[in-house]
Amino acid sequence: MLAAKLLQQVACRLGLRAKLFSSACRIQHENPLGLPRRPDRAPQLPRRGGPIQKKPIPHVKKVLAVASGKGGVGKSTVAVNLAFSLAMLKPESLGRRVRVGILDLDIFGPSVPMLMGLQRTDEPLLTSAGAILPITNHGLPTMSMGYLLPKSESGSREDAAVVWRGLMVQKAVQQLLFDVDWSDAGHGPGLDILVVDLPPGTGDVQLTLGQLVVVNGAVIVSTPQDVALADVRRGISMFRKVSVPITGTVLNQSYFVCPSCVTPHYVFGSPTAFRTIATSLNVPVLGELPLVKGVSTGGDGGVPYILTASKEQADEDSAGGAVWRNVMQEMAVNVWQALEER
Repeated sequence: MLAAKLLQQVACRLGLRAKLFSSACRIQHENPLGLPRRPDRAPQLPRRGGPIQKKPIPHVKKVLAVASGKGGVGKSTVAVNLAFSLAMLKPESLGRRVRVGILDLDIFGPSVPMLMGLQRTDEPLLTSAGAILPITNHGLPTMSMGYLLPKSESGSREDAAVVWRGLMVQKAVQQLLFDVDWSDAGHGPGLDILVVDLPPGTGDVQLTLGQLVVVNGAVIVSTPQDVALADVRRGISMFRKVSVPITGTVLNQSYFVCPSCVTPHYVFGSPTAFRTIATSLNVPVLGELPLVKGVSTGGDGGVPYILTASKEQADEDSAGGAVWRNVMQEMAVNVWQALEER
């Protein structure tokens, strides 16, 4: 009952307000987002173990998944800042800036709307063909389940919960993957890279992405604690089982540099265990990001830290902030080079 009620709120209410999802109330399990029927049917998972043919996402050249085995490690923050760092690159092979988009596939706990300052945005529009148009802020197009949830009277979506079982989640993921128009309704050139922010773990969402989509690389985010590192192996193993190449790992909140000194303080443990795991699994370490207050403040305020460059911010974050930016920019360069080779 709760799932049906939420579905009706998400689909039918959006159809009435924006006149977008006119077929919202039909075939709920096959169409959880309530999109109009489209002639180009998205690839489906076989029901009886048949062969699965991976397909590219329309108008997207490369797909980069950002994942974590454990929640609470800052994966979404890393994903958003990495996306902007990639967008700042101007590779010689392109002769222009890299065109980047962000897709939030965390159905139950989407973080991208807040990190992008879009938690109160209006519902996305549809193209004439029935595809969802991304919502843009800070120059990057984004899509998230968080944009489709019903608003409260105050205009917030923070209290809206998705109460769906596995089949509904799987179908919603398929629609977010193949029913979003990253070409700006045919008026734009599409994306060079789509950064996909995955939920933590190795569940339905990760499996659906890995089995249906040509994913060109995956970045695994962790923190130094043993409880987080234990799931790094599982995440890498899962991606390898569905033939997704591992671009590298990132150690977030690796250490803290206090304003009065330049000595790293490993408040969450030594990075040695993380490095050992990466070496044993033959996975590159893309970077070790320090713990910086401004990263959290920027995320809460909807402005990714890589975009902030005020003197006040630099003074507050001291050496740690400068190291964080440098590491993130180096990560973007290494990720781009790895994706170009695939």
